[in-house]
Amino acid sequence: MPLTSADYSAIWLTLKLASLTTVILLLVGTPIALWLSRSRSWLRGPVGAVVALPLVLPPTVIGFYLLLALGPNGWIGQLTQALGLGTLTFSFTGLVIGSVIYSMPFVVQPLQNAFSAIGNRPLEVAATLRAGPWDTFFSVILPLASPGFITAAILGFAHTVGEFGVVLMIGGNIPDKTRVVSVQIYDHVEALEYAQAHWLAAAMLVFSFVVLLALYSSRRTRTAWS
Repeated sequence: MPLTSADYSAIWLTLKLASLTTVILLLVGTPIALWLSRSRSWLRGPVGAVVALPLVLPPTVIGFYLLLALGPNGWIGQLTQALGLGTLTFSFTGLVIGSVIYSMPFVVQPLQNAFSAIGNRPLEVAATLRAGPWDTFFSVILPLASPGFITAAILGFAHTVGEFGVVLMIGGNIPDKTRVVSVQIYDHVEALEYAQAHWLAAAMLVFSFVVLLALYSSRRTRTAWS
């Protein structure tokens, strides 16, 4: 049985959500990961623990508290309503916020490992050449940590595609607005539409395999070149 228009809409919305979330995570996660890899502050432990919380917390727990915070009685919801933006629950923007928080460790941790692996020597050489912070980052840190950025982008994108609990709690199940692939599969199974569920589930399976294959292949290539 071919995919329906609702299936294609869910696929498009999922890819849109994963792409936007990955870009935001790379922009937000890079300074966090850089600070975690270089800082000696006592705050390093608590900040690292907060970033890693989605690894151990059930998605529904994160979704529940985000639902409260973004809802009409939450502090974020009250702020957005005061600004005339309404509430962010059951909206695509709410999905992005939830996805960024839920996928944060899958981007920050690979970047942190990549920054830590650089060591101090390249930065000390850049300092002797009077390179500024931005010049050091773009000329030294970014090229050396590029494998970490590739890994972070792949994991962040793939993890967002596979979300279910968080997006369902925050976004609900609104066609063409918040219904992503994982929720669409759930709908098919609930309606006993197993053939259509098979099509989408198989696509997710192939996608996951290709992502992991690309990730491990890139690691083997980097190992061979090193």
